[in-house]
Amino acid sequence: MLSPTKGTHMINPQELTTGEKIRYYRLKAGKSQAALAGLVARSEDWMSKVERNVIGIDSLSMLITLARELGLENVADLVGPAIDLSLAGGPEHPAVPAIRSALNRPASLLGVGLPGDDLTAQQLDERVVEAWGIYETQTERYGPVGEMLPGLLAEAYATLRQVRGEDERTATRALVSLLHLHQVFLRRVGERKLSLRAADRAMHIADETGDLALIAAAAWNVCGILTSSGEVADSLDLARRTIEHCRPGDDATPEHLSAYGALHLGAVIAAIRDSKAPAAWDFLRSADAVAQRLGVDRNDFHTSFGPTNVSMHGVHLAAEEGDVAEALRLADDVTVPDPGGVLPLERTTRYLVEVMHANRVSGDQYATLHMLRQIMEASPEEIKYFPLVREAVQSLMRRPRPHMRSELHRIAEHVGVLA
Repeated sequence: MLSPTKGTHMINPQELTTGEKIRYYRLKAGKSQAALAGLVARSEDWMSKVERNVIGIDSLSMLITLARELGLENVADLVGPAIDLSLAGGPEHPAVPAIRSALNRPASLLGVGLPGDDLTAQQLDERVVEAWGIYETQTERYGPVGEMLPGLLAEAYATLRQVRGEDERTATRALVSLLHLHQVFLRRVGERKLSLRAADRAMHIADETGDLALIAAAAWNVCGILTSSGEVADSLDLARRTIEHCRPGDDATPEHLSAYGALHLGAVIAAIRDSKAPAAWDFLRSADAVAQRLGVDRNDFHTSFGPTNVSMHGVHLAAEEGDVAEALRLADDVTVPDPGGVLPLERTTRYLVEVMHANRVSGDQYATLHMLRQIMEASPEEIKYFPLVREAVQSLMRRPRPHMRSELHRIAEHVGVLA
């Protein structure tokens, strides 16, 4: 353990866990836990749990924010050399300039003078579904999806200007879905401001339709980017207001229930990050009631809502509170869908990482390695980009049990943490 009374110059940060590194650099910067927590929009209790490795950080945006507030020049100082993200203005994803140009234009100028025949509303919807399919199921997805987004956005606006009646409704929903994809893509490649712009545009369009299901889905989308950006109080307020506004009646459609339930799960995450655990559990219970009414897992508006995702959020909520034993108990009742099922690969992979981390914190090396094996099999590309995975592998490699060495070495080599 680090001590404020000990000279930090005698400690090698590379031998510490991410939580210990945060404490090391915090003490070096002369900041209290409360001060650093305030700077990153978290509670002092959350910061204490992070530094004690009770909970982990697997949000790249939070790691970047912490690195900046601690005066570091690279996120690698917190998570190791497997990630090299300079904070001095590193290169952006090659697709971002064209996406930025499209999102910066007035809607009336997008899609003007496109070559070829106009798309029908059905063709537009099919192309948006295809783009989402690549993003949600393919491990190599950022390149092809990034290339598709600007042109597809122009086609969407061009189509919307040409259609009327039911086709207009179809095209509008396709456009909102496409803007949701922009939000997710941009958030994952580190473009927070652009991501929020896409989400705001989608919510404005949805609101004009008066379609409560679409409004709920759009608000859920905005809540996601607000929470991941640290604006948890605003996210929670938006979720609460929209839940009241979009309450479904007895004859509500399954997609309305899906979007409404997903909004509750967005509120769960915002509430726990805002240090409002009782409210988070209340929202989870309400989400469970909606999921039971729905009866099955669905992915309407790409919200991944249903009984399984509600259960996954219960595991996450217990882990965020630092109750690892309860998190693992709840995880025993969760059946993770097979790849290619209704839940996106990204969602199931993130859940497996959370369970892996809970096993690691509990000190169960066998279960930790078992979960690493599952993550490798399910998502060999995604596993490389989770700081919690790299930290777990590094921790296991310090004192590997003889019969674990071969498999652990294989995973370490794949993840990129071998010295």
